[in-house]
This record gives sequence, structure tokens and C-alpha cells, in this order.
Amino acid sequence: MNETRLMIGGVRRAATGDATFERRNPLDGTVATRAASATEADARAAVQSAAKALPAWAALGPGARRVRLERAAQALGDKADQLVAAMQAETGASEVWARFNVHLGVETLREAAAMTTQIAGEVIPSDIPGSLAMGVRQPAGVVLGIAPWNAPVILGVRAIATPLACGNTVVFKGSEICPATHGLIVDVMQEAGFADGVVNFLTNAPEDAAAIVDALIAAPAVRRVNFTGSTRVGKIIAGRCAEYLKPVVLELGGKAPLLVLHDADLDAAVSATAFGAFINSGQVCMSTERIVVDERVADDFVARLAAKVASLPIGDPREGPVVLGSVVDMATVHRCNALIDDALENGATLVCGGRSESTLMRATLLDQVTPAMKIFSEESFGPVKSIVRVRGDEAAIACANDNAYGLSSAVFSKDIARAMQVAGRIESGICHINGPTVHDEAQMPFGGVKGSGIGRFGGKAGVAEFTDLRWITVQTTPRHYPF
Repeated sequence: MNETRLMIGGVRRAATGDATFERRNPLDGTVATRAASATEADARAAVQSAAKALPAWAALGPGARRVRLERAAQALGDKADQLVAAMQAETGASEVWARFNVHLGVETLREAAAMTTQIAGEVIPSDIPGSLAMGVRQPAGVVLGIAPWNAPVILGVRAIATPLACGNTVVFKGSEICPATHGLIVDVMQEAGFADGVVNFLTNAPEDAAAIVDALIAAPAVRRVNFTGSTRVGKIIAGRCAEYLKPVVLELGGKAPLLVLHDADLDAAVSATAFGAFINSGQVCMSTERIVVDERVADDFVARLAAKVASLPIGDPREGPVVLGSVVDMATVHRCNALIDDALENGATLVCGGRSESTLMRATLLDQVTPAMKIFSEESFGPVKSIVRVRGDEAAIACANDNAYGLSSAVFSKDIARAMQVAGRIESGICHINGPTVHDEAQMPFGGVKGSGIGRFGGKAGVAEFTDLRWITVQTTPRHYPF
């Protein structure tokens, strides 16, 4: 069992009153982690610590910030085995997904290190003679980062890396579902030589989440908020930020469509679909949720996909290599079972998989899905995927856009010009041609539209989100005034 404490001002400490909560393994119910349960007073103390550390960290040169972020990347990689074990114990993740998390977490820290010298402004031509006008980017201040459980290393690191590169200090609120995994990230930052208070860490009992987040957003020193999680919670956080006029970056839910046009390479489409739909048992914001197939190739495609999906290994990830480990909890099982039942009652065909009575859920495909079925529009966030048959490109585009979400998408066609035209009309922040919907690189502008969020993480787009752009002028010659 892991023990996880708060980190405030560079000191690992218990929560006020020594309160704790437990996270249990989703497969066998054993206690995976006992974690400190922060109070609102602890939340305010974390913000105060970050505010105190801000002036020195913001004044530090880009080279010094880069060195610390590079050290953090090395230290994170060195903790790979511990991070994998923590993810398996807390979330039921497969080893392949956990190790990919570590890999991308390392790359995210390296990218943030590289960006420290790319936080540039510009000289802007002025109509005032002798006026040197500049747009200058400066640290925003204290940044609140809130990360989820499903890709805990990737998203935990993303919540803090670019803000730190930009000269901000951070309060990182870990997920109640993976406190030990997120706690290891904070250990890495301390080992890398970040000064006390630059990175602060809070965990809280699930029932206290709303009060803790409210207290953090309300704190005057907090100047930016970034949240990755559900659209339902994201709307609440956006509302709280609006009350205090605080900019927020939100990466929320998804219902990613993968379009298989009639001239697609079916083998390539099958491989990408299986990966995008069932990596981490479908518990990924970019997960392929709607497989939109031209009816001219649908029978052949579905047969090939079913054969591929039925062969995916499933089991306890702690006992050996699997693709499908445990889903995060029985609530996921009940939600997915309900979606299966509703689809079958309304005329869908079960291609493979089916209902489950445990968190080891088989990969499930439902064919002939229509808008009358809940799974057509609702995010499953599990290993249950819908196949929608359409006639022609226009119908495929209409199906892709007939949804409240807009994060990732994909188009498969041998005609790249045609695929580009289709991709340009899909309402999503991300679109991959002849590639899977699940694709993340640290330097890319990552984010969605519609119900999938606001703003972008990654690269220069992330720098823009976590800095303030100021207009500064220097009058270099005598200036004439009208009076």
C-alpha cells in the first residue's frame, strides 16, 4: 500500500487534522493508497506558498528553468517502474498504457524545457515617431492545475510543465483516484531541484473536491486555472472562473469519430481503429467512440475489425501483459452495460464482446447503431464502441458533426486531397488522416471545440495560455503633444 502526503512549501506533510482517505484497487478491492485529505485551510496554504515562491522563480533565467525541467524528465523516466505499479494498483491500467504515460510525460517535460527560450514577444510598428512598441510575454502568476486519473502521468505532467517553463508557480491538485501516481510526479519535481513552493501538491477525499476547488479558484493569487476531466465538471469550473474573471484552459470529454471512406485501406483503418478504440479500455478523451463506415465497404471492414478486436488479450495487468486491463470502477461497468442494453433493444447488432459483471470488460462492438440509441451521442468512456453505416462522404461528415463534443477525429482514404477536404469540415480541435484518433505529442496544440473544451495545451499554444501579453513602449525621441 502506498502512503501519500501533501506537499506545501517544499515540505511533505499530513493534512490538517491528519485526515486521510483510501483508494482501492478496482479489481480486488484491496487498499492501493492511503492519502492525505486536504482541507480548505490546506488549499489556501498551498496557494500562499506558491505566491511566496513566485518572484524568485519568475526572475530565474530560462537556462536555469530549462536545467530543472530536464532533470525532472530524467527523474521521471527513472521512476518508470514505480509509476507503472502505482497506475496498475490505483486505476487497473495495462503495462503498455502505463509505460506510454511515462514516455509521453518525459517528452512533455523535455518540450517544456525547450520552450523556456521560446517565450518571445515582438516589436510592433507604431504610428508615434520614436516609439518602440513591444508585445512582451510575462508569467501569469500562480497556476492551478487539476489532472484526472485516466492518463495520470501524461496529464499530471501537462498540468504543470508548461506553466513552470513560463515562470509561473503551481498548485497541483491530484486526482482522488490516483493520488500516489500523481504524488510520484511531485517527488520528481523536488528531486529535480525546484525551489520550495514552486510546485505544491494537494489530494482530497472525493466528497471534499468541490469545496477544495472552490477555495483554490477563489484565492486572489491564483491567476490561471487548467483542468482536464469531464465536460460536466468543466462547466462548473468554468463558471467559478468566470465569477472571478480568471482565464481557464479546459480539456474535456470527447466522442471521437473515425471515418472510413469507401476507398480506405481497410487493414490500416482496422489497426488504427482497434488501437484508438481500446487502448486503456477506451478510457481516453481521444478514444475512438464512433466508427463511421461507408456502407460500400462496411461488411468487409466490420468483419476484419471484429477478428482483430476479439483477439485482444484481457486480464489483471499485475499478472502479465494485456491490452485490456481493468476499467476504473464498477460505475463504468454499469454505464457501459446500460449502453449495450439500450442499443440492442433499439436494433443494434452485437458483433463481439457484451455485458460484463466485473471491471475486466471485453472489447465490445455494436453495429447498425442509429441516433435513436444512447451510445450514438453519449460518451461511453469504456471498451464499448459503436459502428454507424452511412452512404457517401456528406453523410459521414454529418454523422461526425452530429454530436456535442469536438476533440479528436480521424479520416481514412487513399485520396489525400479528398481526405483533407473531409477533415476540414469536421468540427474538432484535432483530426488525423490515415491515423488513429488517439495521438498525442508534447509540442502539438492540443484541445477541442464545442463541448470538448476551451484553449490549447502544448508548444507555443501552451505558452500563450500561461503567460500575460503586455504592451510596453519606450519613447526614444522627443514626442509632440497637441497641448
